[in-house]
Amino acid sequence: MKRIVLTGGGTAGHVTPNLALLPHLREKGCEISYIGSYDGIEKGLIEAAGVTYYGISSGKLRRYFDPKNFSDPFKVLKGFVEARKLLKNLKPDVIFSKGGFVAVPVVLAAKTRRIPCVIHESDITPGLANKICIPMAKKICANFPETMKYLPEDKAVLTGTPIREELFKGNKLAGLDFCGFTANKPVIMVVGGSTGAAALNTAVRDLLPTLLRDYQIIHLCGKGKAAEEYNNTEGYRQFEYISNEMKDLFAAADLVVSRAGANSICELLALRKPHILIPLSAAASRGDQILNAESFEHQGFSYVLQEENLTNDTLLRAISYVTEHRQSYIDAMEKSNLNEAISTVLGLLESVAKDKRK
Repeated sequence: MKRIVLTGGGTAGHVTPNLALLPHLREKGCEISYIGSYDGIEKGLIEAAGVTYYGISSGKLRRYFDPKNFSDPFKVLKGFVEARKLLKNLKPDVIFSKGGFVAVPVVLAAKTRRIPCVIHESDITPGLANKICIPMAKKICANFPETMKYLPEDKAVLTGTPIREELFKGNKLAGLDFCGFTANKPVIMVVGGSTGAAALNTAVRDLLPTLLRDYQIIHLCGKGKAAEEYNNTEGYRQFEYISNEMKDLFAAADLVVSRAGANSICELLALRKPHILIPLSAAASRGDQILNAESFEHQGFSYVLQEENLTNDTLLRAISYVTEHRQSYIDAMEKSNLNEAISTVLGLLESVAKDKRK
């Protein structure tokens, strides 16, 4: 495997597993390229990692009516043409797709170029983009045991999610210093996802007078969601997005309140962080985060609070409960066997690239 193209985008969750693979691919001497959208969140993250980035046209395929449904198929077609031209020039041995709609034209173009693809499905049930890509894939990586029944038996492999190694190298004191916090008070980190979570953001800020009596709060509120009036609140730090310092913030956190995006919760599992999951509601999504959270709750990893039940009182009770039972959650996470994702995925990539050369 000399050349590899990575793809995926739309949210940070479609990028971070690719970032986790980068140092290992570099160790193997791979020539790495990335194909994403023109100006999606993936562009800045990948370029910051020193990887050659190519942007293509991207459109969203929706299950519901939207005026953009008439124009977006043409964007996808344009992206397919652009991706096919790029792949002709790049000549990769294999493609790894993390999903998102920008990946669809790349995987389709790879099929026409006879370039093998390995795709990764983070959620319990495949999203529409991956459903389109599954017939073209050589192998499909699954994150949850429950996902296997939704995938072709000869293609599905239970891998878990590649986790960035730097997350395990965080420094608690560095995280506390970055936030201006003391070491004498526990820290709650609230993660609303890369696009934020309005209901969660509101609840946390409403509870600040109560929470700050016993905790310090790190609040990742999402792009454009910072509230200036809280900037000088002692014991509270808000960030729209964090990249390089994330490992130190995780190290500083004693408890995490998070959405239930698959990559985020797998990071919490790998780091053994006691946490509360507040999945995106079915009214605002296809329900994948609810299923993710239910799986983690069933395995004893998580306390789950449904968004429709989110109030100041229920959030306070959840924080109190997880604080009291934190060791039982840590013990359950210690027993998980989904911690070898990187080596498993790399093995699949090597295997399908080797098959191509035969």
